[in-house]
Amino acid sequence: MLEVDKILEKCGSFGRLQLIMLILTSLLNVILTMHYESEEMISFVPRHWCADGLVSGSAPPNTSSCKPLNTSHSTCHKYKYEPYMGFQSFTSETNWICNKHWKMNVGASMYTVGSLLGTLALGYMGDTVGRLPTLILANLISMIGNFLTIFGTSLFLFCLFRFINGFATDTNYAMMYILLLEYIRPSLRTICLSITVGVFYCMGAICAPWVALLLGTWRSYLLVSSVPLIIVPFFYCILLESVQWLISRQNYNKAVATLRRVAKINRVQIEDSVYEEFIASCKLSQQKAKIEPNLLDLFRTPRLRRTLFILAFDMAVISFSHFIAIRKLRRDWFPHFVWNSIQYTMVLPSWLIALAFQDIIGRKALNSISLICCSVFISITNIVLFDDASDTNRITILQLMFLLIGICFCNVAFNTASLYTVELLPTCLRCQGDATVDAFARMVQLTCTYFLNMTSFSPLLPEIILVVLTLLAACLCLLLPETTNHTLPNSLEDSEELGIDEHWYTFPCIKKGM
Repeated sequence: MLEVDKILEKCGSFGRLQLIMLILTSLLNVILTMHYESEEMISFVPRHWCADGLVSGSAPPNTSSCKPLNTSHSTCHKYKYEPYMGFQSFTSETNWICNKHWKMNVGASMYTVGSLLGTLALGYMGDTVGRLPTLILANLISMIGNFLTIFGTSLFLFCLFRFINGFATDTNYAMMYILLLEYIRPSLRTICLSITVGVFYCMGAICAPWVALLLGTWRSYLLVSSVPLIIVPFFYCILLESVQWLISRQNYNKAVATLRRVAKINRVQIEDSVYEEFIASCKLSQQKAKIEPNLLDLFRTPRLRRTLFILAFDMAVISFSHFIAIRKLRRDWFPHFVWNSIQYTMVLPSWLIALAFQDIIGRKALNSISLICCSVFISITNIVLFDDASDTNRITILQLMFLLIGICFCNVAFNTASLYTVELLPTCLRCQGDATVDAFARMVQLTCTYFLNMTSFSPLLPEIILVVLTLLAACLCLLLPETTNHTLPNSLEDSEELGIDEHWYTFPCIKKGM
């Protein structure tokens, strides 16, 4: 296996350049949480009631109502709202509620369609054009999509702009995620991601709803969430293209020039002979490598095909588990904006768990264990507490506690699976493979509602399906190679041979103990 990490270590595997990348990734995480929360902010439906026939100054109803209160008509022409802390949402301005709420659903569907197509298209671009240009383009698309939504109050424009916004979702962060991992040494991957995601993404996601309330309107929020992304094009002047990607494309001259810049930024002196020996080694190991592989090459070899299928299934089950957990959180427990903050409080604990155990027991062990724990704590809200209403307050607290713990373990599984995907797929197809896994998970999310509707057949059926799927995913993950402290595979052959002599019970802690 061609180990690019060795030459990067000589140039500085955690020097000034990596520190700059860590800071920029953390900054981007904070900005993008505002972007990701925009869908929740514009679709927020405040308490509302029909104003037809109401006497001026009359008391509003206790709950939202779509039908006229004092007339016999079945349709309503005018609504009144009670904004939460004065926040004006898109729905309250356009009156896309009740019999017009389908318009919001169409917009959300176009956002999802855009994310599916964009993830695959930009993933292809990341492997063919480069990580850095794709990162900049994806974030510019995100900025344009969110900004234009400010003016998209008609159904056509709203759907068009949400499609544009969704087109870059995931890729706008995934490229920075991959670029960072391709520049830091294996032993620091977990701690660096714990800082950038566990701390900064968590902090940004918790604060985003309160920023919206402080701004007061959905237009101001979209403006504030989109304008900061204008700084991302300047990353081109600071960041360097991935050396691993340049080597995978056999662009040796640019790879050496980039390595020289890495060494210069990290203030390391390296002789020219070191670069010459490295390039000679690259040419020798890549004599039979395919210069321009495509996504189909991931399906041509048995071990790579199995790896991709397991990763896609694993991510789909995690998405399914997270969807079930979020839907079980009863919206009448806390206000909408409070809920959005509460669910993200589990991001930091999930990364602390990863920081404590991921490099000790390994990726596949932590992924399997967290999947099982996730299903247990989510299912326990119905299986153990089902029809037990002897103490409503106690049940509510227990449900909230179990669901939050379930979400925490779901985040652990997601974080591990995301890192695992990057570490298992070859550099030449890493972005496309990662995009395929994410796209498959998003497609599964579209069917999750049907699983919840199975309660009409049996109240416990969704939980039973969840347990079966998570157990299957946990077992399949054990068939994957262990990647803890391994160099990233550069070619298809590297990924195919990774962990070829391992067993399902091969874990880092067992190796250390032997």
